[in-house]
Amino acid sequence: MSAPLQIGLLVFPRVTQLDFTGPLQVFSALPGAKLHLIWKRIEPVPSDAVLTLTPTMTFADCPQLDVICVPGGRGTDDLLNDAEVLDFLRRQAEGAQYVTSVCTGSLALGAAGLLRGYRAATHWSAMEMLGQFGATPTKTRVCIDRNRVTGGGVTAGIDFALTLVSILADRATAEAIQLGIEYNPAPPFNSGSPDTAPAEVLARVKERIATNQVGRLEAVTRAAERVM
Repeated sequence: MSAPLQIGLLVFPRVTQLDFTGPLQVFSALPGAKLHLIWKRIEPVPSDAVLTLTPTMTFADCPQLDVICVPGGRGTDDLLNDAEVLDFLRRQAEGAQYVTSVCTGSLALGAAGLLRGYRAATHWSAMEMLGQFGATPTKTRVCIDRNRVTGGGVTAGIDFALTLVSILADRATAEAIQLGIEYNPAPPFNSGSPDTAPAEVLARVKERIATNQVGRLEAVTRAAERVM
């Protein structure tokens, strides 16, 4: 009997829950997979919405993972210079088959020095920051570069997970999972990308996130100075 495939997703304060609950739903249907929600301690963790999450595994007790995944969210900024988190990611990356992220989780991988020389995707608002970690920003829903698999913003997490399942298992398994969750997107508006959103909508969103962008850039710059 083969050992279960160990898949771990990091959860942290102010994580965007959809960044990992989308992949979690997909991975939970992968035969032979054992899933872990990982944080420093087993205690409730607030997401960036009303949902509170409970980790299932601590850093200290976490086995060697086959897949390590870092989701994004506003709380990502606090990870970029958190030595305990970055050390955990580096240790896991040494033995993992795949080192992965969704949305701005790629910034945490970059801060751990795990994206230098790799192409990577992220949320559109953080795309220009990836380069500070020696990564090549790639504007795509899912970016595969050797054993680094990174997803774009938030909803790309489902695309990312289905793509990774097709690699870990096969396409038929991924397609069966896709059908099982009826992932057949048909968005009501064509404003899901800065390339297609109306100019006034893009301006409104940029204004809303401006303050957070300043703080994130400061955290990225500080982390990049250490990494590079």
